[in-house]
Amino acid sequence: MTNRFDVIVIGGGHAGCEAAAASARIGARTALLTHRFATIGEMSCNPAIGGLGKGHLVREIDALDGLMGRVTDAAGIQFRMLNRSKGPAVRGPRAQADRKLYRQAIQAAMQEQDNLKVIEGAACGLRIMNDRVTGVFLEDGRELSSASVVLTTGTFLNGLIHIGEKQIPAGRVGEAPARGLSEQLKSWGLALGRLKTGTPARLDGRSIHWAELEEQQGDQPPEPFSFLTREITTPQVSCHITNTTAETHRIIAENIRRSPLYSGQISGVGPRYCPSIEDKIHRFADKEQHQVFLEPEGLDDDTVYPNGISTSLPEDVQDAFIRTLPGLADVRIIRHGYAIEYDHVDPRELDRALALKSVPGLYLAGQINGTTGYEEAAAQGLIAGLNAARSAAGSDPVTFDRADGYLGVMVDDLVTRGVSEPYRMFTSRAEFRLSLRADNADERLTPKGISAGLVGTTRKGAFAGPIAQIGRGRDMVHNLRLTSAAALKAGLKVNQDGQTRSAFQLLSMPDVSLDRLGVIWPDLNSLPSHVRTAIEADALYAGYGERQKREIELFRRDDQEAIPPDMDFHGLPGLSMELRQKLTRVRPQTVGQASRIDGMTPAALICILNGISKSQRRRTGTEE
Repeated sequence: MTNRFDVIVIGGGHAGCEAAAASARIGARTALLTHRFATIGEMSCNPAIGGLGKGHLVREIDALDGLMGRVTDAAGIQFRMLNRSKGPAVRGPRAQADRKLYRQAIQAAMQEQDNLKVIEGAACGLRIMNDRVTGVFLEDGRELSSASVVLTTGTFLNGLIHIGEKQIPAGRVGEAPARGLSEQLKSWGLALGRLKTGTPARLDGRSIHWAELEEQQGDQPPEPFSFLTREITTPQVSCHITNTTAETHRIIAENIRRSPLYSGQISGVGPRYCPSIEDKIHRFADKEQHQVFLEPEGLDDDTVYPNGISTSLPEDVQDAFIRTLPGLADVRIIRHGYAIEYDHVDPRELDRALALKSVPGLYLAGQINGTTGYEEAAAQGLIAGLNAARSAAGSDPVTFDRADGYLGVMVDDLVTRGVSEPYRMFTSRAEFRLSLRADNADERLTPKGISAGLVGTTRKGAFAGPIAQIGRGRDMVHNLRLTSAAALKAGLKVNQDGQTRSAFQLLSMPDVSLDRLGVIWPDLNSLPSHVRTAIEADALYAGYGERQKREIELFRRDDQEAIPPDMDFHGLPGLSMELRQKLTRVRPQTVGQASRIDGMTPAALICILNGISKSQRRRTGTEE
């Protein structure tokens, strides 16, 4: 067996799969190291993909020819567009997936990917030569060498499961944690922290009284995630809704000190926006009930995921409170919920390519960077795998900024500000969200992916035609024109000012749609659905679009002003000691990134700009 590769990816979760696939797609000889091939693509928590903010990430991964979107389309058993009643900038595609079908689709993608070899084994350390990571040591004594390594350990890095008073060393149920890597990372002086996440019990659907519950159907027809998916062919199912009761709250409140979250047993910080049920009842004591979504885990699997009651309470307490929910009086619990603690690296140790600044050759992606969620992990994996492969080939990194996409927002947040809790993507984190819509991810990112060699021939071929259609559709609505008198005659309420308006201008008015304009110009009725979606979104935000373009131009001007990597921030006059320490810690690569450090002031930015100018004069020999 060959033991030499360009890139080795450690971990077969969502980050690891995207990293390995991205690396292999651009031609790097890639190894994916995982405990067992059978667990590749495992959905450890909720079998669902997407949501608000998260759905944007999935569309962006797909635009760069990643796996998650089209795998979800193959495995999805219920699709819903969240926030459909709101503007397209904040809509979030989401799908409930068949856990088995998802795993099978990911594994098939790994097997079919050229330049990729899956190796079963457990990493126990990283090989260092000349102060650079050059390979991996395995617990069984094997050694793999490479030019770059991507570390995607998920919750396995010193993972510890908590169920009441019980503690079980594990990366997830039934799988051993990764122990040696944390110690090695610490020995390099990296800042490590401790985070936690959790999962609810799993229920036997055959024991649920479905007739007592509210049914929640998916969208018809279901809207795919991937640009390459023409239609969803997997059978679709309903979810159901129940809720906690006063009795539920009483049982949890009386036993809350038996939760490791409140007994002091857990030291790690959990996700604020996805709290456990005991945390909800403690923090929101005045709330009479909390919704719980009963989500099926598969077409041929009776297991049900009760979304909304994540818990680490002891088994007997879980048995008691779960059966107080409507429809669950006789439910059988297949597996109890638990919390899991794990180590993570302070993401400020990374640059925007997700490479460790202090240890060349090593890239980190996923929960090891302090994030939570499949989508966040997968997006990081794609970026890390891409850049690990480019580094192995001697090429410059490819990075994404806050105006490129949600994946750029996430990376910038992580490497600039770090984390105090598990990081989760929301639309509110993106200042340019009117431009960064889920519906235009391909337009925004596929050309950049093509330029980076990341997009395969299938997507290249499929991309050109639809994008050309959008361009022709936009030309059409800008060229079709109507006088104010003719518009009024057609039933459109416009000022009678004698002006001629384009179809696009009319479309930007309230209560005007392409369907309505199609009565006036029948050619508009022939526009494909993806073209109509793009044009209507453009028109909706027409009043803000130009302003946002100017804002993006200003943002990029600052973000292209590079800060010398060796700049001595402690030597810059006029900076406070606090900012000197923060700047030295983060080592921002640009003035724009420096501006987003907590506590940064306009005066401090001027000091940095003066320092850059002085450094440039020194290099050119023009310093006075």
